Amino acid sequence: MATSIITLEDLENFKHQLLEEIKVLLSQRQQQQPQRWLKSHQVRRLLTISPGTLQHLRVKGMLPFTKVGGVIFYDLLDIEKMLLERKQNSEQAEQETLKQRSPK
Repeated sequence: MATSIITLEDLENFKHQLLEEIKVLLSQRQQQQPQRWLKSHQVRRLLTISPGTLQHLRVKGMLPFTKVGGVIFYDLLDIEKMLLERKQNSEQAEQETLKQRSPK
């Protein structure tokens, strides 16, 4: 069995090659359009919610969906819209709470 010696220069070259490959992969990923239609497991991971919570959002009509052949798909734009609506509602509730607490 032949033994090879790795020098510091070899390690430096390897590091530079690895960094260049990582840069290429990252730039390719940034150029890709985000996926518009997401499956349930992707939405749960994105929102960090349980399957039951996702089902609740569907049943209450808070998150529109499309079902194709037993697979449920969610539009990324609808998810963003739901989040923005929730954000606006929470900001309004916070403002109302502050108004109630302020002395008259």
